[in-house]
Amino acid sequence: MKKIVIALMLLMSVFAHAQVSINVNIGTPPSWGPQGYDDSRYYYLPDIDTYYDVSQKQFIYDNNGRWVRQSRLPSAYRQYDLYGGYKVVLNDYRGDAPYTYHKKHRAEYPKGYHGKPQKNRGNKPDKAYKQNNKDKNKNDHPGKSKGNSNKGKDHGHDHH
Repeated sequence: MKKIVIALMLLMSVFAHAQVSINVNIGTPPSWGPQGYDDSRYYYLPDIDTYYDVSQKQFIYDNNGRWVRQSRLPSAYRQYDLYGGYKVVLNDYRGDAPYTYHKKHRAEYPKGYHGKPQKNRGNKPDKAYKQNNKDKNKNDHPGKSKGNSNKGKDHGHDHH
């Protein structure tokens, strides 16, 4: 009887440890990720038929029949608004290949799909903030002139 109790306790501690390591390994979701799903590993983005792996911080997409992982969206979707687009949280999948069920995901969540309303984890950076940081970085390089860099440039006037 004593051996059964010890074996049972050992087995329970293994399962408890496995649960903890799963939660620790998920990673921090991006600020554009949906709020309330911090322990989900994958999102499916129906508008651009792409997956996002939270733990690896990578987009997963079909590139001519081959699934590739990249830290950036493919060039065709670089202008896609991750904050505004709908994210389907895949809670029913474990493993490294969420695209195993790609046909099912495409059928259930077609382009333009919107389920219940979502709130992002963080706020979308505004364009002025992004532009200011780009300009600051441009001017931080030693040896570059910090003078009038707008000389001869069109200042947004529409000549059409």
